[in-house]
This record gives sequence, C-alpha cells and structure tokens, in this order.
Amino acid sequence: MTAPVAGHGRTMVAVGYDGSEAAQGAVRWAAEYATAGKYRLRVVHAWVWPLFTKKLGPVRGVEGSGLRHAAEAILAEGVELARTAHAAARKAAPGPGEPDAAAGGTAPAGDTGGTAGPAGAGGGAVFDVEGVMEAGLPAPVLRGAAGDAALLVVSSRGLGGLLGHVAGSACLALAGSSPCPLMVIHRPRGPGESAGPVVVGVDGTSRSSAALAAATRLAAMFGAPLQVVHIDKTRGRAHAGHGKHALHGQDLLDHAVAEAKALAPEVPVSGSLREGHAASKELLAAAADADVLVIGAHNREGGPGNTVTAVLNKARCNVLITR
Repeated sequence: MTAPVAGHGRTMVAVGYDGSEAAQGAVRWAAEYATAGKYRLRVVHAWVWPLFTKKLGPVRGVEGSGLRHAAEAILAEGVELARTAHAAARKAAPGPGEPDAAAGGTAPAGDTGGTAGPAGAGGGAVFDVEGVMEAGLPAPVLRGAAGDAALLVVSSRGLGGLLGHVAGSACLALAGSSPCPLMVIHRPRGPGESAGPVVVGVDGTSRSSAALAAATRLAAMFGAPLQVVHIDKTRGRAHAGHGKHALHGQDLLDHAVAEAKALAPEVPVSGSLREGHAASKELLAAAADADVLVIGAHNREGGPGNTVTAVLNKARCNVLITR
C-alpha cells in the first residue's frame, strides 16, 4: 500500500478483535492500512462474559485463570499481532525516495475530503497502537470505540457457536450505525499476494459519489485497478419519474468513470454497465474476482438497507461501506 493523506482531522483506525482466525486477518489488514496512512491504531475487544455471568475472577489457586484474565490475554494478543503486522508492512513499504500516492493527494478510504496527515507522523514515527477492552456486545462496544475513527475494520465472522453468531450479527448492526466508514474483511490477502481490483457500485446519488471517491482512493493505495459498476434498472422503460440523477445508463457510468480518473489519474479505471433489478446480485457478480467491493449505505431508517445486507451476507471479497 502507498500512504494516503488523513482527512477530516481523524488520525485513528479502529479494529475489532476476538481472538478468532478471521479477526486476526482483520487486525493485519487494519495494521497495514494504519501503517500506510500513518494512523494510530486502536485494537478493541468486546468482553461479552459480564453479560452472562458474575464469576469473572480467577479460580483460587490457579494462576492466570478467570474470564477477565482470558479477555485481557486476547486483547494483548491482538495488540502484539498489530505490531507484528506493522513491522512487516514497514519492511515492504517503499523507501523515502520512492513514489508515494500521498504526493498526488489521495486520501484514506471513506474520506470525502483531505487535510494534512497526523501531526508528527513521518517515515520514522513510532507506530502508535493501543488496546481497549469494554464490557458489552460487539456492535455497541465497537461503535463507541470508533467514534473518533477514520475507519472501523471488522471481520465478517468470529469464533464458532454463540459468540460467532454474535460477532457475525455485529457486522450487520454496524453497517447501518457505524460512526465512520466500515471495512468488513471476508478474505485477507496472504503474504506477498498482490491486491485484486477494487469494484464500486454507482447510481448517481450522493451516497454513491462518496463510495466512488473512497474506492478511487483505495485503488490508489493498493496500486490496484478500479472497476466502476452501474446497474441499469430502467433499460426498456421510460426514464420519467426516475428522479435520482440527471444522467442514466451509459451516460451516468461514463460520468462516474471520468470523475474517478480525475480524482486519481494514475489508477486504471474501467466501467461496466449491467442490467438487472437485484443490485446486490449484479454487484457481487461484478466483484467475483475483486479484492474490495465498495458500496454506500442507505441509512434511511437507521438500517443498512437491503442491498448492503445482501452483499454482506454473500460477499466473498472484502466490503467497504461508506457514508
């Protein structure tokens, strides 16, 4: 990844960690992203056991026992994993004399504006990572911990059984209520694996404009191609009453492609016009080989909307939900 510029004065990335293999992938992704953008990183563990039992302390005579100790150990593991991922990312990052996407004005995924990066965050800055453990269910704990974040990163699933179900449902809850853009990690890249395409859905609304900007910047960070997708639901019907945008079909798509190219001229951008009435189905098909699918949240009634819900349930790639 090449380094973006921090936007809106937010200089921290938050990531949820529950000790599962999926959460490990989320922490690695978040650490690499934070390294690229010179962000602080906050590893967050939602401690659910106080909701189910009051017996949280150690067992008498058994050193290191107890649910509180186990939760603290999970959090410490997440923080150490983040530091290790940061070191690996720094080792693989371009040197001071090599090109950097930040010089071209790219900003972090989810940001719609750009300001200077974190104060004092230079190439030799010490990686700032903190661990936070709060009692409660994952969604409200992560929502609170990400109140000042530029990005919240979570895994698509957690541990098995009841806790795995709770972690999975947290993704849907956060998709409609996260205070910042939400990155859901379905498939972390392996060591040395290059980034696949970034795919973004556009429909001419303000939320899709934010998604397009975020996707373009993310593609610039990854050094990946960008595919802009528009699902034309009006093909064969009159446009009267469509009302979402002055442009339709191919014209809308061409406009979005031109906008992306203007935002990041160095990014290869292509457009894909698809027909269908199920936006989620068409977006998932377009993103079959993608690294990240970027979509805008509806948030009409506080929920993520049908398209976002369907995408999160069926996606095989990582999903960035912008606001």
